Amino acid sequence: MSFLRISRENFFYNLNQIARKTQSIDRVALVLKDNAYGHGLTLMADLAAEAGVRHAVVRTLAEAEAVRGRFETVLVLSEIPEKVPENGVRVVVNDRSCIAAMPAGCEVELKVDTGMHRSGVALDEVDRALEAIAKRGLALKGVLTHYRGADEMGSDYFWQRRRFEALRDRLERAGLKGVRWHSHNSAALFRCGSFEEDVARVGIAAYGCLRLPEPFEAPDLRPVASLWAKRLSTRRLCAGARVGYGGEGELKEAGTVSTYDIGYGDGWLRGEARRPYRLPDGREILGRVSMDMFSLRGEDEKVCLFHDAGEAAAQFGTIAYEVLVRLSPHIRRVAE
Repeated sequence: MSFLRISRENFFYNLNQIARKTQSIDRVALVLKDNAYGHGLTLMADLAAEAGVRHAVVRTLAEAEAVRGRFETVLVLSEIPEKVPENGVRVVVNDRSCIAAMPAGCEVELKVDTGMHRSGVALDEVDRALEAIAKRGLALKGVLTHYRGADEMGSDYFWQRRRFEALRDRLERAGLKGVRWHSHNSAALFRCGSFEEDVARVGIAAYGCLRLPEPFEAPDLRPVASLWAKRLSTRRLCAGARVGYGGEGELKEAGTVSTYDIGYGDGWLRGEARRPYRLPDGREILGRVSMDMFSLRGEDEKVCLFHDAGEAAAQFGTIAYEVLVRLSPHIRRVAE
């Protein structure tokens, strides 16, 4: 069956590069949401814990449950619990209205909207949110924000960062102590001159697929995942034969064609037969990708669809995130 090969060496290398920037592995909060960006939630959690990562970030309580016990803190981004989570699990307050739904005693981190306008409490509502958190009996453990354009040209990163720092200065002068402050994602971390926050929420950089515009100094990172498919069948076809649905894969010359066991049912992008996807070895997929398979010239027992999800994404006109997170959890993940 098809499989996703996970490079332990590359993952540990990337974490080392990130830790050099944060000045300590203790200040790395690894983002494991959405099946660890498609790499496999528990597999990557195990590898991260082995590397000394102490903090994790997930999307749901179910993800937190799957990785709990490996990390000192696990931050849940997008769900409100019905009862108080255990084992260092914290929950993000994304809006003032959700505070009343939180169970008393729950550990929370307040998200502040510094300009992305997607989620978080408005800057002029922070004081009221803090009062509501205290009144509800919640344990405030952190304050965070998110940048809307740290990986793009422009000044967005800088003015959002200034707003967040000004808020921190004001609240600390007012007596707020004992909470962690964090705003930097992968792109922001490698754009800042020196990192001075408590943790950095690092996702795509750890998986080796961070892309920054040319003027920025991109870090030396290595892709962690490569996608492989295994052969299902092989046949010899004459020149002019047409392969797949609609007969869109026409052979200009006679040759051997094999079919492999991955398709859009497994999360691989279907693309267009008129602009066929090119594998790292230079061969092009023949015709349409099917739900569970695709065809290719040759008779290799297994073939690699990508060594770098970013390069694959470029062919589809998308980003590495989409290529990776679409991959079905049923695809076997193998750490080597």
